[in-house]
Amino acid sequence: MKKLVLAAALTAAASTAFAGSLEEPVVEAPVVVEEANGSSVGILLPIILLAIVAAAL
Repeated sequence: MKKLVLAAALTAAASTAFAGSLEEPVVEAPVVVEEANGSSVGILLPIILLAIVAAAL
């Protein structure tokens, strides 16, 4: 019985000792997607709405 417990303890210790390696982990770079729209698109809609409201008055 003592040998079985000792064998189980050594097996558990050995499995955690060899869990890692000395090799560097491979980390992939994140993909960055950039939109082709210009910065004037965000201001274009409010200007058009302002022109429509001004024309209505």
